[in-house]
Amino acid sequence: MEAFSHRVATLAVAVVLLASCAERPHGVLTPTGAQAPGTSRVDMLIATTRASEGALPGELFTGERGEGLAFADIAVSLPPDGMRKVGDVQWPESSPPDPLRDFVTLRADRLDRAAALARFDARVAKTPHRQVLVFVHGFNTRFEEAVYRFAQIVHDARSTALPVLFTWPSRGKLLAYGYDHESASYSRDALEEVLQNLARDKSVGEISILAHSMGNWVTIEALRQMAIRNHGLPAKITSVMLAAPDVDFDVFQRQIAQIGAASARFTIFVSRDDEALAASRRVWGDKARLGAIDPETAPYKQDLHADRVLVEDLTGVSSDDPLNHGTFAQAPEVVRLIGRRLAGGQALTDGGSGIGDRFGQIAVGAAGAVGSAAGVAIAAPFAVIDPRTRQNLGENFEQAGSNFGDVVGAGGAAFGGR
Repeated sequence: MEAFSHRVATLAVAVVLLASCAERPHGVLTPTGAQAPGTSRVDMLIATTRASEGALPGELFTGERGEGLAFADIAVSLPPDGMRKVGDVQWPESSPPDPLRDFVTLRADRLDRAAALARFDARVAKTPHRQVLVFVHGFNTRFEEAVYRFAQIVHDARSTALPVLFTWPSRGKLLAYGYDHESASYSRDALEEVLQNLARDKSVGEISILAHSMGNWVTIEALRQMAIRNHGLPAKITSVMLAAPDVDFDVFQRQIAQIGAASARFTIFVSRDDEALAASRRVWGDKARLGAIDPETAPYKQDLHADRVLVEDLTGVSSDDPLNHGTFAQAPEVVRLIGRRLAGGQALTDGGSGIGDRFGQIAVGAAGAVGSAAGVAIAAPFAVIDPRTRQNLGENFEQAGSNFGDVVGAGGAAFGGR
């Protein structure tokens, strides 16, 4: 136990030191004005259950829960293709940002429901096939991170669909897994409302949905409710892509039985080397997470085939994410493939991988087993290579330290038996 305590203390000190080296971006949604020559532009409409109260300048929405749905219209400028790598989000390193090197916010308007609907109808009418792409982010994602990541996906996929971001209240903190999960459940009715309205809108021809990680929970729940209410999903929902879903496989079976997968093409991106989902599995009682199954083994192969669910096995797909949890938005060949399939209205039939929230859940597995301090200890090696993890751990170290004395004893016993 003494050796365990020493390791925890040593790693925790290292994390505090590392946390000062880099910070997550703040205030980047302050509009900068005209678009620079040679850059690209993504305009997206946003529906959110986040609160705007307490938002700082350049933030728009916080990680807290709002009352009902709120709306926004944001335009993002991306650097010229020759100045960036496909899959990267290039965060501004100074103010004002350099549009030739950084992602830059051109417009950020809060809207009421009527204004949001008017802008939506005007844009979707000009979209090929009148197609809409709805994106639902995952755990540990700040509002501005969801916006910039979705802009990157839309641009790199060369998608012509109208981008609609549904963003739910995530605090964007490493040890807020429980709060985020409950916030996802809190938001399922609102996501269903958005999807119902899109399906009823005569201007809309097709709806595709892309969800990642914990965002799959709110997405599948919303679709389940929608199918029960409507006796099936609307025909306009043509494609549902579930990337690295942090969902219990047994629960998914019940959900898909009520949804009826035949009404839309469901594609699941799985990876057996997804370390974040391995940590999540420990949190949830060692039950298989949907995004980490082996699709060639029983019972998964037979059950998913019976439900007509397609599976893309991304095990071994290379990306910049060392946890293999955020690959599909970052691997160039994969994000381009998704774009081609969206453009062609085809089912996915070859490789792809997941998005958005890196690193966060690796600490959660330990936190669920032996407390916050052990979570910090396990996450610390990843902090060396990821600045966002460094700040996450720095923000939460005080919380972990406050319970340190109680946790170390339990943690030592837990790890000592291995």
